[in-house]
Amino acid sequence: MSSRRRTARSGSGRTFPSSLTEPAVILSASVLGADFGRLADHCREALDAGADWLHIDVMDGHFVPNLSFGAPVMKGLRALSEEYDAPFDVHLMIADPDRYLEDFAEAGARIITVHQEACTHLHRTVHALKELGCKAGVALNPATPLGMVEEIAPDLDLLLIMSVNPGFAGQSYIRGTTDKLRRAKRLLREADSRALLEVDGGVTPDKARAITEAGADVLVAASAIFKGDVAENVEAFRQAVTYLV
Repeated sequence: MSSRRRTARSGSGRTFPSSLTEPAVILSASVLGADFGRLADHCREALDAGADWLHIDVMDGHFVPNLSFGAPVMKGLRALSEEYDAPFDVHLMIADPDRYLEDFAEAGARIITVHQEACTHLHRTVHALKELGCKAGVALNPATPLGMVEEIAPDLDLLLIMSVNPGFAGQSYIRGTTDKLRRAKRLLREADSRALLEVDGGVTPDKARAITEAGADVLVAASAIFKGDVAENVEAFRQAVTYLV
């Protein structure tokens, strides 16, 4: 098993319990970028290399123009998640997510993120997640203003800023996201929210320092981890953020 670092960033104020204790920057390996023909083995490589979470992108072909996988695939990876104490970081890119929250919680999700754009009653959805024993996250698409989560910010455990338009892996990082991250961090601070700030889409080692300097706590990476040598890719991310250690 990996001897991954578990020291939180000084002064971060982050509140995840000890079972989700994190290093200075959390690296969430997006399973969407893995080889589906050897999914468990490829995920094990990422965890052995030092990835902290397994990011599960759930797509329904309605909210986003693509299909991926659901709770049954998570159940197949659950033993691996528990062996490494690597939480499932579940990102629901689906219409009407409230119908499926319990399914994903029962499949082992410890963090579930829904899209603001998909929720009619976001406050209700966030608190439904908490009642299921999950950490509650909200995601914003690139064109969605931060003000859409201002009222719910104090209740969040995680705020996910999309740096690509959701639906496909391998897209390029939208440049304006870095400034949006700075503004998101300020919004969370002003709301006295201790939520983690996550970024997803086109995240690569060469962008990691600027992204974390802007305030990101969690980096989601798919092809940047799983394409090529997984251990080298994870190490490149770690080297990029050594200034935080």
